[in-house]
Amino acid sequence: MTDSMNVAAGIDVGGPGKGCHAVVLHDGGDVEKFHSTDAAAIAAWVRQAGARAIGVDAPCHWRCGEHMRPAERDLARRRIHCFATPGREMAESHPFYAWMRNGLSLYQSLSVDYPLFDGSAPARAKVCFETFPQAIACTLAGKPLAARNKRKERRGLLEELGIDTGALGSLDFVDAALCAVTARRYLLGDYQKLGDSAEGYILLPA
Repeated sequence: MTDSMNVAAGIDVGGPGKGCHAVVLHDGGDVEKFHSTDAAAIAAWVRQAGARAIGVDAPCHWRCGEHMRPAERDLARRRIHCFATPGREMAESHPFYAWMRNGLSLYQSLSVDYPLFDGSAPARAKVCFETFPQAIACTLAGKPLAARNKRKERRGLLEELGIDTGALGSLDFVDAALCAVTARRYLLGDYQKLGDSAEGYILLPA
């Protein structure tokens, strides 16, 4: 649809029944959105939309040891709560983690065209990466935010960036838009990374 180098996408991941909500931000502020329970369909849509960077709200790696992943510990030090990613054995046996398993399926579908960020990817290469809407919101606001106010505060932060949240509808699309904002910041080189290559990076706006 477009050859712009700044087209960015964000994906909010739910369980197999809920599916994924995706948002693409174009130059000029135009927004597109898409929902599907099929990871391959989501990957095909962002590819067609011309996205160059994709922020995904789901863990990109299982935990390796007994403790939280380094990126999650970094968030905790910033007083940002997140679900601790489990190890593979627990994740594959517990129904609660179905959404995380769905996220890993999405990363696999994206990887054909969008390799996972490894800490050294050049800003102009196509890439996908893990991010986290609550952490994005706190970073944009410059302070820790209470998750109970997320509906109002996240919409307000997007509106301040010139994004029409009325066109987004549900909070799932709002969260996807925050992920897309981070992908846009990545393309502009205006981002920070938490974590490591062994257990995965979480990217946020600088």
